[in-house]
Amino acid sequence: MSATTIGALVGGAIDAMSGDDGAADGAIKGAIAANVLKVVVPLAITYAIGWAVLRGIGELKDLAFGEME
Repeated sequence: MSATTIGALVGGAIDAMSGDDGAADGAIKGAIAANVLKVVVPLAITYAIGWAVLRGIGELKDLAFGEME
């Protein structure tokens, strides 16, 4: 099952619990949120890993050559 479908199902279920109207608008919002998260989460993880690697390289450089001012 794709993330869009799961997002639509979860959004529709949450919207249906409020009892205001149909679950269609919640399903649409859930599908949009799932698609946004499919893009944002990998970018955030990639950024975090890159930051950690650069930070580690800096620490290794300081250990190998001493701290530079």
